[in-house]
Amino acid sequence: MKITEKEFISEDNYTLIEKGEVSHKCPSNIALVKYWGKYENQIPANPSLSYTLTDSFTETKIEFNKSDKFKVEVYLDGRFQESFTEKIKKYFLSLKKYLLFIDQYHYKIYTENNFPHSSGIASSASGFGALAKCLMEMSKILSDDKLSEEFKLKKTSFIARLGSGSACRSLYNGLVLWGEHPDIIESSNLYAVPYPLEINSVFETFIDTVLLLDEGVKEVSSSVGHQLMNEHPYASVRFNEATKNITKLISILKEGDLESFGYIVENESLSLHSMMMTSKPSFILLKPSTLLVIDKIWKFRKNCKAHLYFSIDAGANIHLLYPEKDKGIVSSFIQNDLIKFTENGNLITNQISFLN
Repeated sequence: MKITEKEFISEDNYTLIEKGEVSHKCPSNIALVKYWGKYENQIPANPSLSYTLTDSFTETKIEFNKSDKFKVEVYLDGRFQESFTEKIKKYFLSLKKYLLFIDQYHYKIYTENNFPHSSGIASSASGFGALAKCLMEMSKILSDDKLSEEFKLKKTSFIARLGSGSACRSLYNGLVLWGEHPDIIESSNLYAVPYPLEINSVFETFIDTVLLLDEGVKEVSSSVGHQLMNEHPYASVRFNEATKNITKLISILKEGDLESFGYIVENESLSLHSMMMTSKPSFILLKPSTLLVIDKIWKFRKNCKAHLYFSIDAGANIHLLYPEKDKGIVSSFIQNDLIKFTENGNLITNQISFLN
């Protein structure tokens, strides 16, 4: 059953305690159908579909002490982060009507990723996902709620979304859908849901290997990129294309059509970056090595008939996507032909899991 925003507004009776501690971890995800463009309150301009990267995650611990003065401190890898602190403070205050206790504490937040910063893996998705899980755990401690696990998971996804749109997809494993789609009644703009339709088993055995081609901080943030879609001349076409691609994927995922799957996933990445290059101002996040690797992948696929595809988020690094059955030949190709394009020979590999 779909849930409205009104149902997420808190009516719980909270009993404040003097101090406590909660901790959780949350994985990142790679969007197959991209989310690029949003409306007020992190409402997506188009639906998106992602694979959750179970092996790439953020671990977060929150220590909270009852205080007359609301305060937040954020520590990344043990170091105090002033810019993150201000961002999280604003985020916490935005949750007041959903978590009534939120401004009654002094928070110390300790967070770390098990993957490198600026690696092409979305740390905002895993980071805000972990934060949302911690806050919902805190809510459970402070109130005697009798909510269903399904409702609490959707509220966690809802809260994560308000921090980072893509974070709402990281609360579930496997294929995850966020954004209303006319052919999928369970879909919602407010929270993500596990992809609810039939999936051929071949798509449940996928591997994601990230090539770290550029480990520097990207020049334009995703937030700025989303804003540039507001006046983009091709925005409406792009949003419609994403919706149509999910429609096409319904039968593709059911039938196990790997080639059509790969075409859509790669086209989505190229469309995303074409939006960046035709924004005003325009910007290019791809690097020469990105284009060289794409060309290598296309030639490899033509010559070897193996199912290897790429996805690229808002950066230069490439996610290689391939089914378990092609792992041997793809691994050899990576080692022999692709790893030389990485900055430090670094790879990050995730086995896609559908088990929660």
